[in-house]
Amino acid sequence: MQSLVSTAWLADRLGTPGLIVLDATFVPVQPDPPRDEAAEYRSGHIPRARFLDLRALSTGQATSLPAADKLAGRLGAIGVGDDAQVVLYDNSPHHSAARAWWLLRRFARGLPVAILDGGFARWRAEGRPVEAGVDRPTPTRFGADPDLAAVRTRAMVLAALDKDGAQLVDARSPARFDGSEADPRGLPSGHIPGSINLHYARFFRDDGTWRSPGELAALFAAAGVDLDRPVTTTCGSGITAAIPAFALHLLGRDAALYDGSWGEWAADPQTPKVTA
Repeated sequence: MQSLVSTAWLADRLGTPGLIVLDATFVPVQPDPPRDEAAEYRSGHIPRARFLDLRALSTGQATSLPAADKLAGRLGAIGVGDDAQVVLYDNSPHHSAARAWWLLRRFARGLPVAILDGGFARWRAEGRPVEAGVDRPTPTRFGADPDLAAVRTRAMVLAALDKDGAQLVDARSPARFDGSEADPRGLPSGHIPGSINLHYARFFRDDGTWRSPGELAALFAAAGVDLDRPVTTTCGSGITAAIPAFALHLLGRDAALYDGSWGEWAADPQTPKVTA
C-alpha cells in the first residue's frame, strides 16, 4: 500500500479483510459556532470507517503526544490490531489526517498507514457512498511500539538555533508567521528565529488533493529548504506541522517535528521571538 491512496483505490477495496478506514478529522482552531468532529462523523462518514478521535489524543493548549498506552488503548477500542492496514481521511481545513499519520508513525512503526488523497470532501464530491451512525467493531489489542527519535522538544529546538545545519519549517500562515495577525490563542505573535515559512495550504491543489512530487520539491526549493539537510517542522500546535513532514515523506525524506510548536514556544517568556 502506498502512503497516499486515491478515492478510487479505496472504493475498490472497502470491506477487504484487515483494511481499516479511520476518520481523523480534527479542527484545532475552532470557528464560531464550534465544530463537533464526533457528531459530524455520526452524521456521515465513509462506509465502515471508524472515528479515531484526535481531539481526545491531544492535550493542553499546545498539542502534545499522547502516552503510548493511551493511543494503543484507543486503537484497540476501535478494532485496530497489529496486523491491520490503515487508511486515514479527514474533513478538516487543517488536513488533520497528516497529524494522525505522524502519530501512528511514532507509535506503530510496523503498521502500514496511508492518507486518502482529497479526504472526505473529494469522496463526497465524486458521489461515493456515505453512511451515518457509529461503526462498532470488536475491540482488540494494539501493541504500541514507540519511536520518538523524530520528536523535537523546546530544549532541542533552542539548542539547534545556533547550528548552521538546522532547518526549521513553519507551516503557519504568512500573517501569523510575521506577526501581522494576532495569534488565535492570545499568545505573542511572530516566529522562532531562523525558521522558514511554508504555509501548509500550499501543499494542496484547489480540490484538496496533494500536489505532485515535482511540485512539492519545487515548493521546498523556492522556500530555500535543502532536502539533503535535516528538517524540523513546526506550526501553531503540532497539527499542520505534520503536513510538510508528510510531503517530505512523499519525497523520500524523513523530517522531525516540534510537537509543542508555537503554542509552547510563545508561552515561554524566555524563548526568543521574531516579528517581521
